[in-house]
Amino acid sequence: MKKQNKAAPQGAPMGAPHGRPKLKTRVLKRLLGMLIKFYPVLVPMTAVCILFTAIASAIPAVFLQKVTELIENWQSIAAEQKLPMAEAWRMASAEIVPHILFLAGMYAVSLVTITLDTQLTAYITQGFLCKMRREMFERMQNLPIKYFDTHKHGDIMSYYTNDIDTLRQLVAQSIPTMIRASIVVLSVFFIMLYYSIWLTLLLLVGVLFMFLVTKKIGGGSAKYFLRLQKSVASLEGYVQEMMNGQKVVKVFCHEKQSIEDFDKINEGLFQESYRANANANMLGPILMNIGNVMYVIVAMVGGLILVTNTPNVSLSGLAFGVDIIVPFLSMTKQFTGNINQVSQQVNSIVMGMAGAERIFELMDQVPEVDDGYVTLVNAEIDPDGTVRESETHTGKWAWKHPHSADGSVTYTPLRGDVRMTEVDFAYTEGKTVLHDVTLYAEPGQKVAFVGATGAGKTTITNLINRFYDIADGKIRYDGININKIRKSDLRRSLGIVLQETNLFAGTVMDNIRYGNLDATDEECIRAAKLAGADDFISRLPKGYETELSNNGANLSQGQRQLIAIARAAVADPPVMILDEATSSIDTRTEAIVQRGMDALMKGRTVFVIAHRLSTVRNSDVIMVLDHGRIIERGDHQRLIEQKGQYYQLYTGAFELE
Repeated sequence: MKKQNKAAPQGAPMGAPHGRPKLKTRVLKRLLGMLIKFYPVLVPMTAVCILFTAIASAIPAVFLQKVTELIENWQSIAAEQKLPMAEAWRMASAEIVPHILFLAGMYAVSLVTITLDTQLTAYITQGFLCKMRREMFERMQNLPIKYFDTHKHGDIMSYYTNDIDTLRQLVAQSIPTMIRASIVVLSVFFIMLYYSIWLTLLLLVGVLFMFLVTKKIGGGSAKYFLRLQKSVASLEGYVQEMMNGQKVVKVFCHEKQSIEDFDKINEGLFQESYRANANANMLGPILMNIGNVMYVIVAMVGGLILVTNTPNVSLSGLAFGVDIIVPFLSMTKQFTGNINQVSQQVNSIVMGMAGAERIFELMDQVPEVDDGYVTLVNAEIDPDGTVRESETHTGKWAWKHPHSADGSVTYTPLRGDVRMTEVDFAYTEGKTVLHDVTLYAEPGQKVAFVGATGAGKTTITNLINRFYDIADGKIRYDGININKIRKSDLRRSLGIVLQETNLFAGTVMDNIRYGNLDATDEECIRAAKLAGADDFISRLPKGYETELSNNGANLSQGQRQLIAIARAAVADPPVMILDEATSSIDTRTEAIVQRGMDALMKGRTVFVIAHRLSTVRNSDVIMVLDHGRIIERGDHQRLIEQKGQYYQLYTGAFELE
């Protein structure tokens, strides 16, 4: 009975919420929490500036009421005492000027706080996005290979472009506007209650109507904005796919179909964008006109109350007069205008929340599990076999194995002994790819895997690297269960040349040094010569300092593969994995590379995956796989003598399927 070692499912968001309202609240709280965590001093400072600016914008209504009241009083006094209007104004101005100076002072301070607010908001916004991108990228680097195998790369790119941009609008515009407008609305509301409860209640009826309109139209546009986010991600994914496969498109004359497919996605984006923006653009004018209607109604009702001498009901106890109506009309415009501003931010907030939700979804992906505690260290090995850890680079390595039971530490020399025992594996649960695979590779052996596409060759090497964790069985490296080895140390002991070559922006030297960042120029050149790449590199315009871009598009596929082989060579690992390493190299170049590869493989454990059976003839062991099972094993001569499937493959009597 095998011991089960089921891996936890990867890629699901942690703490998935139940229900969209809770999710949105959680997203908003988390977003604000991160803002405060990143800027614990600047965010409160900005909030104080917004608060002061908002309150200062409500002060003119009080000022207008006071000034109107003073003017009315002095007009009455002038009429009673039959004073010239110039004299009455001179006497009134003595009381009005202090109010004007106070208001000017408030505006001066408000100007400072507005300037400070805008500068702080710009700094916080861009800094927040910078930190978010950095945190996203750091989290992404810790995700398992499975995540990138199961998600479109264009969709992942959309996190860093479209979704981040929605956060910019949310943090820089929507949240400050919401806070500022809400404070103004509350301030003005209490001032209006102070002056006249009748007119305030009348205004609230109009506000209720504005709320219903916002809910109806804004809710509809929010739905389309959410769809818009997904449509943008789909379009970006398709464009990236077409850019990567442009040569294939042209070779098969697929341009017309590609354009038609693009038009369908683009038309879908247009429809979602049109519906979202049509609803959003409709909301502003409707609310503005509701505000204008309320202004007229308040003016008419206020005049009616004044004419009919209806008693005023207010918190101030002031009698109803022109000094109440004039500032109240100003506050009506201010009140409805700020509610309109709040309503206008609904769509930006919805988009921002949708973008934040997608970003947090990425950040909450279950990271690659690494519970290993055995590490790789520089070692000194005495003639009697005693192994000690060295603080300097010795060229020899050992596994440092701490034992929690007694606190002791043991060292195992790094030899490159790899063994798989009764391994089962499935990329998708219920669809087993490898069945009961058992194999071993002793130090210095060259083990080759041959078989049809999809037989499980690359899967075996993925398991040795722990790109995926096995479902059942054991994999041991120098006698140590690889689950106990820290992944970074495990992978540092392995050199791999993949079938698909990836070169990065930078010089040829930089790309070779990628295998060992501490390597000198001389070591990189030596590795290139070993791989057979030095000849063509020397003929490049700037030799090893030639700049590469776009995955080395200015090089041939074979040249790119040679650089990848040199990159693995400079790492100087005890175990090499060559996954179709010479698949993109012509036969003549292959002969040159093979000599370098033979020198590179000397004294190392090597796993070779190849469709060209001529490249595996000199392997110590050849494993023939079929549908995830090893059906034949042995050296070339022995397998030829057995006249089984390998014999049929080698002689051309059997086609790879």
